[in-house]
Amino acid sequence: MADAADVLELARAGDGDAFRRLTEPYRRELQLHCYRILGSLQDAEDVLQETLLAAWRGLDGFEGRASVRTWLYRIATNCCLNALRAGDRRRQREGTRSPLEVPLPEPTRHRAGPSWWEPYPDTLLADLPDRAPGPEARYETREAVSLAFLTGLQQLPPRQRAVLVLRDVMGFRAAEVAGMLDTTENAVTNALKRARAALAAELPGPDRERAPLPGSARERRVVEAFARAFEAGDVDAILALLTDDVWLTMPPLDMEYQGHAAVGHFLRSVVLSAGRSYVLLPVRANGQPAFGFYRRDRGSAIVHAHGVLLLTLSGDRVAAITRFVDNGLLPQFGLSRSLRE
Repeated sequence: MADAADVLELARAGDGDAFRRLTEPYRRELQLHCYRILGSLQDAEDVLQETLLAAWRGLDGFEGRASVRTWLYRIATNCCLNALRAGDRRRQREGTRSPLEVPLPEPTRHRAGPSWWEPYPDTLLADLPDRAPGPEARYETREAVSLAFLTGLQQLPPRQRAVLVLRDVMGFRAAEVAGMLDTTENAVTNALKRARAALAAELPGPDRERAPLPGSARERRVVEAFARAFEAGDVDAILALLTDDVWLTMPPLDMEYQGHAAVGHFLRSVVLSAGRSYVLLPVRANGQPAFGFYRRDRGSAIVHAHGVLLLTLSGDRVAAITRFVDNGLLPQFGLSRSLRE
């Protein structure tokens, strides 16, 4: 069996199978890395393909001073930064988002602009190789895909975002990150300091009760009760399951609603108004409970997709409801755009 050096030489000689053997062990973690920076699985997969193509074309320039893994992370990170600068993918997809059909009430607040991040199916996390992050990592893998982390990360400037992910999530050393970004260690340290401060302001406070363990009986009780109440259209029962300061958001829309009064009014006047009813199919995203969200049509046995609903739990309550209004996300969870009851 050829060793790593032999595989590298075969790949340099134009052997496509050897190149796949060289890069395939890192494919899934590179996709997740791109997702963290870009906030979109679709964009991450596109940029991963660009990364592998750039690596194939630039293989002769790989001198072996860093590992193949570090070299691929350098290429992937810079491809992500180029994609963020271009911004074309998200603008092109803006017209494909599912429109909301009724006027929306005045929100508690508006974000500075659209929130383009999208959910990441937990089934893809299960396929990650068992590879521990570097010794300087500050976040565990699942923590670093949580809704709170991703939402905060998307508020950072692109370069700070990349530095924080490389240093605090992947655990690369400052010198390695400086080499990846063609900058100095001092610049990396300063960018990381600013990114940590900004992210800390976005994350839940220390008084926020921890979420139940994924898949635990405690989590199931909350999630199943929420689904029953929602499918029954019982707004009071839904509100009884929410924290007092609950947030309701609908990426990519910039409108956000906080608290029982605002969320209850939104549910009664928009989501569950005029006899609307829904079917919720349980899935998992970003390490959290979620649902494929389908709306019934009167007089029809067909229910149609209305996006993905993701819950953030705090103790025995729901602290945030995030509805992604893009129906194109459902196939990523193995769900169809319509169902027959």
